[in-house]
Amino acid sequence: MINTFNEKSLHFDIKQYLLMEGDKPECSYDGFVIDIKREDLLIEIQTKNFSAMRKKLERLLDCNRIRLVHPIIKNKRITVYDSDGETIKHSRMSPKRGEINDIFDELIYIPDLICHMNLELQILLVSAEEIRIDDGKGAWRRKGISILDRKLLQVHDSITIIHPVQLLKLLPDFISTKEFSTRDLSISMNIPQKKANKICYALKKIGLIKPISKKGNLLIYKRS
Repeated sequence: MINTFNEKSLHFDIKQYLLMEGDKPECSYDGFVIDIKREDLLIEIQTKNFSAMRKKLERLLDCNRIRLVHPIIKNKRITVYDSDGETIKHSRMSPKRGEINDIFDELIYIPDLICHMNLELQILLVSAEEIRIDDGKGAWRRKGISILDRKLLQVHDSITIIHPVQLLKLLPDFISTKEFSTRDLSISMNIPQKKANKICYALKKIGLIKPISKKGNLLIYKRS
């Protein structure tokens, strides 16, 4: 039944996926609750909003190895329940598909911290189910349907970033060899200009690229 679902199911499911023998889940450490403590490694799962992690990372990174785990939803099934919370009205696959490079949507919030020698990033490409209920309380664009939960269905791939330079492997090769603009990136990756701007902003703040000139209204970048 709908009311038995934990509203943080995706976080919980990923924690269960990651747990190994000897791990300590939900461990109290230095004033914080850590998702998983594995010997001297602290594992934190953040399904969205990296800015919410800043305080914890700033406090712990200098003296601790931290692995920040972030799921990107490649495929999403949307299941809508009737207002009784029991009857499924319909279920469908979302046309939106997540990609590994979506990680830059979050990295713009902690570009300075991603360079810290004690921080590594694990990106999980997953399938998930989003559970909604037609209760009349949701956003107008969803016609009053509320989002209740997300559940992990499958992990398709896992990429671990130990050093920020590895982020360049998630992008077209020309970034490392040629001068380029956000428009070049947008066209090459078939992504909106706004997303290309975010990627370049993150790369610049991390120190992987730098602006060298301007062509019209576009900055021209090259590998640092």
